[in-house]
Amino acid sequence: MRSRFSGSLLLLFILVTCQALYAKTAPEALARQATSTDVSVATRATAELRELGPAGLETLRQVYADEISRQVANPLMDATPEWQRLSLALDTVSQQKDSYLSGLYWYTDLGQAKAAARVAGKPILSLRLLGKLNEEFSCANSRFFRTILYSNEEVAKTLREKFILHWQSVRPAPRVTIDFGDGRKLERTLTGNSIHYVLDPDGRALDALPGLYGPAAFLRQLTGTEGLFQQVAKQKTDKLWEYSNNQRVQLNKINLAWLADIQKIGGKIPEGIVVTKRADGTAEAIQVSSLAITKMITEASILRSMIAGPEALGAVTDEAAWKKIALLHIADAQLDSRSIGLIQRQTQKAFQAEGTGKNSDKTLAGLVEKLQMNIAMDTVRNEYLLHTKLFAWLVVDRNRTDVEALNKKVYAELFLTPATDPWLGLFSPETYVALEGGGISR
Repeated sequence: MRSRFSGSLLLLFILVTCQALYAKTAPEALARQATSTDVSVATRATAELRELGPAGLETLRQVYADEISRQVANPLMDATPEWQRLSLALDTVSQQKDSYLSGLYWYTDLGQAKAAARVAGKPILSLRLLGKLNEEFSCANSRFFRTILYSNEEVAKTLREKFILHWQSVRPAPRVTIDFGDGRKLERTLTGNSIHYVLDPDGRALDALPGLYGPAAFLRQLTGTEGLFQQVAKQKTDKLWEYSNNQRVQLNKINLAWLADIQKIGGKIPEGIVVTKRADGTAEAIQVSSLAITKMITEASILRSMIAGPEALGAVTDEAAWKKIALLHIADAQLDSRSIGLIQRQTQKAFQAEGTGKNSDKTLAGLVEKLQMNIAMDTVRNEYLLHTKLFAWLVVDRNRTDVEALNKKVYAELFLTPATDPWLGLFSPETYVALEGGGISR
């Protein structure tokens, strides 16, 4: 009897040990299969790694850490068939193109992202875009996000450690091919904006960053909102009230920062704006003196009072002023070596085709300098013109749980590309273009 019992224990021990070893080694085996020359084997392995969540992506990155490091350090290194298979595997598991630089795992199902956020105790960064994040020709904003934000080492680290990531396509990105008739072609996407929402695990919007921000500005915004989320999570107070109060505070800060920038570039306080000050003389808030006072407090009157300041500031900020303000914040737009390396890899063929290969370093430096200025311009415009409206909308919307409804409002009223317009403003039957059928092909 003792012998039989001992044999049973031994068998049980062997089974448990084998299962543990299999569970430990299986993801690594899948990682190696994910780059197989056999497409069916690679497809199955990447699908299984994807199902493992962030751990599956991390296993793939660990197994091929040396290969990834070499590519990061040498952006102009030839893309061998082996690297192409690895890059495809990484992008498939992560659901983001060029993910070898970011190491970010993106959920494409919001319900799964919410569940992961609850377990991890983290907020969700939910990207809404035209096209798909794992495809080359997603909308322009999202392509810049991949290059400028997600590839940035510090930004990527914060996103991996502090957030659960999710993206969702709003609609396909309009794509055009220009054929010059001599063998040369240009492929582009037309129009389309993207937006990052910061959500709590229940899907309530804490913040929303419209369009492109520079890496430093993006990181600063996310760090502040993540800190608020963690602070509120520890309190027993009304979370919605805490979020709403913070949004009011942030809106006021943006208004004051905008006014300060106007003064820094030599502008004056716009007529009709009154700056209230604290006891120590520092600015506390701005008010619009011409705003009509009403006894009836409604959603419309609250919204009107909140956006009156940004509208007044926007009226006195012309194109020349925007450029000067952007220069004040040029540091927010500085790119790191990883982003520049990706830009270098992406532009290498274009430089060679235009005969600028010999001066590629100089050409690249000029390109990056111009890009950083454009990023700085986008950052201040998006922060001052659009972010202020979003904060006002969030404050007025007391429920704040329907991010889909908010997103429809954003695309219709902020980005001016409503779902009711299937052509995204690129076609109107009222505009004559001298083409049969208006140039439409279905």
